[in-house]
Amino acid sequence: MLVVNKLNMGYKDLHVLWDVTFNVDEGQIVVLVGSNGAGKSSILKTISGLQKPLSGVIDFAGEPLSNVLPEEIIKRGIVHIPEGRRLFNEMTVEENLLMGSLHGEAKKRRKNTIEEVCDFFPRLKERYKQNAGTLSGGEQQMLAVARGLMSLPKLLMLDEPSLGLAPFLVQEIFDIIKKINEQGITILLVEQNVQTSLTFCNRAYVLENGRIVLSGTGKELLHNNHVKSAYLGL
Repeated sequence: MLVVNKLNMGYKDLHVLWDVTFNVDEGQIVVLVGSNGAGKSSILKTISGLQKPLSGVIDFAGEPLSNVLPEEIIKRGIVHIPEGRRLFNEMTVEENLLMGSLHGEAKKRRKNTIEEVCDFFPRLKERYKQNAGTLSGGEQQMLAVARGLMSLPKLLMLDEPSLGLAPFLVQEIFDIIKKINEQGITILLVEQNVQTSLTFCNRAYVLENGRIVLSGTGKELLHNNHVKSAYLGL
């Protein structure tokens, strides 16, 4: 579904990504893991068109994404849920959800989709007319994911969805991600929670200093000595 080949990207004089190459097959959960500053978020921003690559190829469903505007990338089925949720805090849950369905097909189907996401997230249904800024951290993350689903993604990219959440909420968010994937949506996940994310993903890539240094199934990387010592404290 997604092919990233020899991707290079930088900010002004700072080179951030170096020949990054990886694939995401349809129906999979693929995880990018690594420490802060490794370049994980930069990969997602480049795929979604928020940053321009210096060189390399990004193909989605057999079509190149070079020079495609972010709003067109969303229409093609790639939805990016950024780190920090980025909700409209002064708007209600309902209004935030509607903001996720502004393009053609999503707008046509928003009535049905909003019912589906509210069934999927019962707590949001309970707080439908409540301002997003008054929700708990876990509820805000659910709203960010739900707003992304309103755009009818084929590929859902999530950047650090467990960041800042209590441990019991972290597990709930990962359970939600698995359920979304079971509904046929492909997942590309950026996470610092290496142990949990490697447990349920199909494939994972380890990013260090802007380069992919390891790849394999989640199970393979969980038993990799470098991953155990550098990321799992074992």
